[in-house]
Amino acid sequence: MPEAIRVCIDAMGGDNAPAAPVQGAVDAVKLRNDIKVVLVGQEDVIQAELSKYEYPSEQIEIVNATEIIEMAEHPVNAIRTKKDSSMVVGMKMVRDRQADAFISAGSSGAILVGGQTIVGRIKGVKRPPLAPLIPTENGVSLLIDCGANVDARPEHLVTFAKMGSIYMEHIVGIKNPRVAIVNIGTEEEKGNNLVKETYPMLKECDTINFVGSIESREIPHGGADVIVCEAFTGNVILKLYEGLSQTLISVIKGGLMSTLKSKIGAALALPALKKTIKSFDASTYGGAPLLGLNGLVVKTHGNSKNTEIKNAIFQCISFSENRINEKIKEQLAVESSTEE
Repeated sequence: MPEAIRVCIDAMGGDNAPAAPVQGAVDAVKLRNDIKVVLVGQEDVIQAELSKYEYPSEQIEIVNATEIIEMAEHPVNAIRTKKDSSMVVGMKMVRDRQADAFISAGSSGAILVGGQTIVGRIKGVKRPPLAPLIPTENGVSLLIDCGANVDARPEHLVTFAKMGSIYMEHIVGIKNPRVAIVNIGTEEEKGNNLVKETYPMLKECDTINFVGSIESREIPHGGADVIVCEAFTGNVILKLYEGLSQTLISVIKGGLMSTLKSKIGAALALPALKKTIKSFDASTYGGAPLLGLNGLVVKTHGNSKNTEIKNAIFQCISFSENRINEKIKEQLAVESSTEE
């Protein structure tokens, strides 16, 4: 029997810590017996939360960490000075191969700094991007980058496209995924300097299926499988996407409950409606992996609840089982030797 995959969770990170990380861990081990979850943080606080649940105790472990990195702290200073924080201790476990993955809903800046300085980058990756799956009419697309590199250069975006293609093929199962760069039009000559410089480089890359530019309105329709952009654009797309989805769901629910007739119609449509709404729930897809590191680090929303934590754990299992880091290393190594 293969050794259980060990997923490390920052039990003190996020708006709903430690309740959400602990419950997410419990929910996950109740559904799968081939994983071990390591909850990192203040042991007495975590133990008090765990005491509320019945669960297979051999599948959950606590690693004590006395400090907490707060959202408002300067990321570099926090990682450097808070050596016994739940985030630093958890990332060191990934670096030292004591865990296969690390999940946190804590400070995005600290996660980015810690991922690069503690876990370290894969050779050939200069800028690890955050890459969440976003729901579309046809399933999901990968948005890369959504928050890590606001000053990315063309060569960084090309690496994003390569890593995103590997992720979509082996995690989502899309053969030869379509790659597009976010632009203000579909014509090749359009865009800012970054897009204009990156476009021909993506076009010439024979390891990806580049289909050209994509306008933001085509993203929800599933116009491409890998959506490439720098982090400022990606973060705006992601936040607008999430806000609009929540607003539409709220408006639809309000409309269905507005009159007696609409309530009767809602009762008949409820099963299909629930399925549709669930498909546009971001928590269903887990978190955003920081691709290109020597180990897996996943950032979930700051307000993540137990469902998103649980799904992020399952996401880490798929990542590990499909050897995504190894595949990225192999492809970049082959390309580097070819260039030489």
